[in-house]
Amino acid sequence: MLPNPWDIGTAIYLERLGFKALASTSAGFAFSRSKPDGGVPRDEMLAHIREIVEATALPVNADFHAGYADEPEDVAANVRLCVETGVAGLSVEDSTGRSDCPLYEKKLAIERIRAARSAIDASKSGVVLTGRCEAWLVGDPDPLHTALDRLIQYAETGADCLYAPGVSDLGEIAQIVNAVAPKPVNVLVSGFNHQLTLSGLADLGVRRISVGSGLALAAWGAFLRAARDINTNGTFHLLADNASSAELNELFRQT
Repeated sequence: MLPNPWDIGTAIYLERLGFKALASTSAGFAFSRSKPDGGVPRDEMLAHIREIVEATALPVNADFHAGYADEPEDVAANVRLCVETGVAGLSVEDSTGRSDCPLYEKKLAIERIRAARSAIDASKSGVVLTGRCEAWLVGDPDPLHTALDRLIQYAETGADCLYAPGVSDLGEIAQIVNAVAPKPVNVLVSGFNHQLTLSGLADLGVRRISVGSGLALAAWGAFLRAARDINTNGTFHLLADNASSAELNELFRQT
C-alpha cells in the first residue's frame, strides 16, 4: 500500500501512521502550487521529490510523469536526475500530453522504457522502474487491449512493475495481472473506483496499490466545501470535523 503525500507534513504523518512506503503525486503537488497536473517543470518536481525523500525514512516512489522528455536519450538523462534524489522507485508513463496523439507511438514508448531501464542499471541504485500505460486516462477507445499490448512489452523491456491507472473492472484488472505475471501490478484506487478494497485486489494477485491524488483531493474536497459554506451561508458547521491542532502540533514537535 503506497499512499501519496503531497508535502513534507503529509509524508511524515503517513510514516507515523505505520505505512511502509510512500509515493509522490504529481497532481497533488501541482494543485498545492496552483498549477494543473503536468504544469510543474522538471527541476521544481525534482526538488519536491527530494524533499519528500529526505523528510521520511520510508522508501519513496516518484511519479515522474513521462520522464519530462520525448526522446529516449532525454528520458534517460532525466531518470538519472530522479535517481539522484534518493528515490526507491519511479514511474515513466506513455502519455504525450497532446490531444491529437495522446499516447506515444508504441515503438517509441517501448524505447523510452528501455532508456529508463538502462539509466537505472547504470546507476547501480536498484531503483524500481514502473512502466505506466495511460490508456484509460486519455480516453483510448479500447483501453484494455491497448494496456495489455503495451504493458506486456514494457515488462519484457525491463519495467519491474506495471501500472495502468484508471482501470476499475475486476475482470480487467485480473487480465492485466495474468498478462504480465510474474511481474507485479500496481492499481490506482481513487474516487472513481473507491469501491475496490485492498483484500479484494490482493485476491486478484495485485501486488501494489496507490491512491494517486486521492488523499490530496480528499483534503481539497473538505476545504472547498467548508470555504463555500462560509462564503455562501455565513456558517461554520463544516469546521466541526477539523483535524486537531494539538494532535498536529505534537506530531511535528517530534520531527
